[in-house]
Amino acid sequence: MKFFGGLLMGLGILIATLSGLCSAFFLVTSFTGSGGEFSGPSMLPLIAVIGGLPFLSGVGLFFWGRWLLRRARERGE
Repeated sequence: MKFFGGLLMGLGILIATLSGLCSAFFLVTSFTGSGGEFSGPSMLPLIAVIGGLPFLSGVGLFFWGRWLLRRARERGE
């Protein structure tokens, strides 16, 4: 149970970090004007859906793994 919880935490951190950095990059690019046609606030919903959903799933995996680790620690495993 500890291994699986740690694995979920690591995977969650990886997914949340990579999708968050990618979303931040495209957010900054869209507001600096170097995005050409794809610039301005009209990109916010697209960035939120495409980058936000993987970010939230990564955060969810992290908290699920943390919950599993705490549960295993309480049981003495």
